[in-house]
Amino acid sequence: MGVLFDMDGILVSSLGSVERSWTMWAELRGVDPERTCKIAHGRRAIDTIAMLRPDLDPEVELKIIEDREVEDNEDLTVLPGVLNLLAALPPTKQGLPRWTVVTSATERLARARMAAGGVPAPERLVTADFVTRGKPHPEPFLAGAAMLGFAPEECVVFEDSSSGAKAGRAAGCTVVATTFSHPVETLDAAHYLVTDLTGITVESVGDGIALNLIPLADQTAKPTS
Repeated sequence: MGVLFDMDGILVSSLGSVERSWTMWAELRGVDPERTCKIAHGRRAIDTIAMLRPDLDPEVELKIIEDREVEDNEDLTVLPGVLNLLAALPPTKQGLPRWTVVTSATERLARARMAAGGVPAPERLVTADFVTRGKPHPEPFLAGAAMLGFAPEECVVFEDSSSGAKAGRAAGCTVVATTFSHPVETLDAAHYLVTDLTGITVESVGDGIALNLIPLADQTAKPTS
């Protein structure tokens, strides 16, 4: 089994930075800040820019957003259970890593946030600059599974956003969504719901691994078949 982690809302919380940065950009570019922040969560910045201001050069606008977010690590925190779970995962299988990060952030931003939070970063990530189509398209998770050398159906995705859960489901992965940052009713693409990564354990099964978790009792998400 391979494990594919979203970053923001799963490994670290940088909600404050995200909302401050996008609010700044929205006010600068004359779009509604509240709508902008809602759209931006779980999507590549360049896709959000294209959706809201298609008349602007997306690369120029991306640099503005990226620079602001990289500089703003105020109140960034590592989320519960993350470090224990990462430490418990076997590092490799036949020379390939067991897990990686699949994020809508750029690689520069992803590495900056993980470093600020003290989260170990894998050598290779799937980031916004790695794919041509971001979440909710399945391409990021298909790329992540390929990077680990697993079929998508052999991978578990940890996500917190609607677009991320949809992307993981469309890729054919088993999706576990946390309820940390988004309402339960928006996570119906997930197979399982958990509060956060606390209490998730890793078990060796032959030459593979199994993840043990206790889903929320009130499951809006549909169990995997």
